[in-house]
Amino acid sequence: MPFQAVLFDCDGVLVDSEPITNGVLRDLLEERGWPISQDECARLFIGHTVREMRGLIEHHTGKPFSETWLQSFYERRNAALEQHLVVMEGAHDAVVAARAHTQDAIACASGADRFKVEMQLRKVGLFQHFEGRIFSGHEMPRSKPAPDVYLAAMAHLGVAADRCLVIEDTAPGATAGLAAGATVWGLCPHGDGRAFTGLPVHRLIRHMGDLAQALA
Repeated sequence: MPFQAVLFDCDGVLVDSEPITNGVLRDLLEERGWPISQDECARLFIGHTVREMRGLIEHHTGKPFSETWLQSFYERRNAALEQHLVVMEGAHDAVVAARAHTQDAIACASGADRFKVEMQLRKVGLFQHFEGRIFSGHEMPRSKPAPDVYLAAMAHLGVAADRCLVIEDTAPGATAGLAAGATVWGLCPHGDGRAFTGLPVHRLIRHMGDLAQALA
């Protein structure tokens, strides 16, 4: 059946932000006493908020998790994103195709804070497609992998869950979309889909251009 709405994650789906954010986090963790590799940092943190990982951070650094330290991460992250962020290849075409397919029923449902999501979408020229339809997990009772952010987007668009397509690149995000009752497609441009092992993701795509072609 044709989808009546398409809900996009942001990081790793619309913008190629995760290597940048993860690099800043790794550096800050090492400065705080946790000599973690880039790959290990990505494995542990991508798909999760830094705040929800506070116990793990305190365990490995031996220092209390503080709001001051978290704000320093946000500041360095934002500066790096402003300097280096690029759009995911094919994302512009995918968003345009989704708008046409659904008669403009699209939304961005991210686990990240609103400032980050909106700043990133503006930087890569996608904000105008999602203005007024951006949902942040930081503003929900629970963030991903809970379904709250996707349920909020569905309610705003007025589309039933079983007519919604969710595009995700991480297991926590896919879990959130599935728990909300949507069809989930997993984007895996740099891997073989192992991130979604054990999850009933309906389809794997390698490139956002594949989404544009499928919706067309």
